[in-house]
Amino acid sequence: MSKDISFRRGADLNLNGKAEKKINENSKPNSFAIQPNDFFSLFPKLIVREGEEVSKGSPIFYDKKNSSINFVSPVSGIVSKIIRVAKRKIESIIIENDGDRELSHNIPENLNRDNIIELLTASGCWPFIRQRPYNIIANPKDTPKIILISCFTSAPLDVDFDFVLKNNEDDFQSGINILNKLIDSQITLTVASSSDSFFKNIKNVDLVQVSGPHPSANPSVQIQKISPINMGEKVWIIRPEDVVNIGLFFKTGVYQAQRTVAIAGSSLKIPQYFKTKIGANIAPMIKIAGLRSKAQVRCINGDVLSGSITTKDGHIGFYNNLISVIPEGNKYRMFGWLPFVDNSIHSLSRTSFSWLFPKKEYDIDTNLNGEERAIVVTGEMEKVFPMDIYPMQLLKVCMTGNIEKMEAFGIYEVVPEDFALIDYANTSKIEAQEIISDAIELMIKEAG
Repeated sequence: MSKDISFRRGADLNLNGKAEKKINENSKPNSFAIQPNDFFSLFPKLIVREGEEVSKGSPIFYDKKNSSINFVSPVSGIVSKIIRVAKRKIESIIIENDGDRELSHNIPENLNRDNIIELLTASGCWPFIRQRPYNIIANPKDTPKIILISCFTSAPLDVDFDFVLKNNEDDFQSGINILNKLIDSQITLTVASSSDSFFKNIKNVDLVQVSGPHPSANPSVQIQKISPINMGEKVWIIRPEDVVNIGLFFKTGVYQAQRTVAIAGSSLKIPQYFKTKIGANIAPMIKIAGLRSKAQVRCINGDVLSGSITTKDGHIGFYNNLISVIPEGNKYRMFGWLPFVDNSIHSLSRTSFSWLFPKKEYDIDTNLNGEERAIVVTGEMEKVFPMDIYPMQLLKVCMTGNIEKMEAFGIYEVVPEDFALIDYANTSKIEAQEIISDAIELMIKEAG
């Protein structure tokens, strides 16, 4: 029997450019990238050099903090370029796809927890598993209190996992069966209560039905309702398609990097889904989807609220199932500071008429519609933040770097994406996600 949780605070952004529910398998990108910045607080140590041949599943680098965790190539090919930035920091490793070589692992018939962890770390599958607090890659030596898999999305334009994984139900179940051996309790699976999801038929899980506006699909807000994190406790999270990749690995013995991506946004002619691999070059997919005009656009790895900037020739992030393409906000509205001027824009405040048309789809751009200003007590943050945490107070103590107060106000329970709606809604225009990210880096450094 499933449990139910609901959220009242938050907001849904109804945007133009949702991907058509039809999967295109003809993009055929010829380059793939592994980007260390996709892994929070990671210190990579390279194993390969430019010009070296690699097989699918070959180690590319490992984490200096834990050398047992390998990061591997999603395809076979040649390491064509290693891009570095300031202080020789590795930005990305580019691999040109040129064949079908595979690195295979022997899968024993009787698997125990130690066998599974050893195979996951050696094969490159372990980075699929992240932990709360901090949203870093989980430590294989830890035992989490729960493993949570959020099987739906609530962010603007995001993918429909029921559609994406409709042909992988058996592989998803296999992944669940493997992951269940890593903990004493059953996997916790969260689904949208309003949907007729095949995830509700998955066995050997604790099913939780969730309702409410965005960010109801975020693991952090779900964890606080289901099993709040206390000092010293760990919760592991995994994305649904990565559960399928784990299931396929233990079926074939070969690292799987399946990634079904929605190329979506109002700047595209035909937003659609593409079946590809982790780290694929997005240029062929954007070309197929087609740009509406020659005007400048912003490509975002992820959703428009919490994604990271990329280029039209960039690559899919390791954990991303969405590339958002929207107009660049390089135009100014005449008298935009006046209430009720140009009410075609979407707003969470009542200075625009958009609240009267909740089902209308909006075209948004990247314009901030204002500049950064002082934080004022308006209650805006609390309206869109569903966790039992005081968001403004937490942001203020994060800005001061007071570790004890950060702990008291709930830094262990949040990650930057939980503050995405605050970035969008609050009139101070502060970069709340950046503040939380810097604070978590400080906590890792000082508190561990």
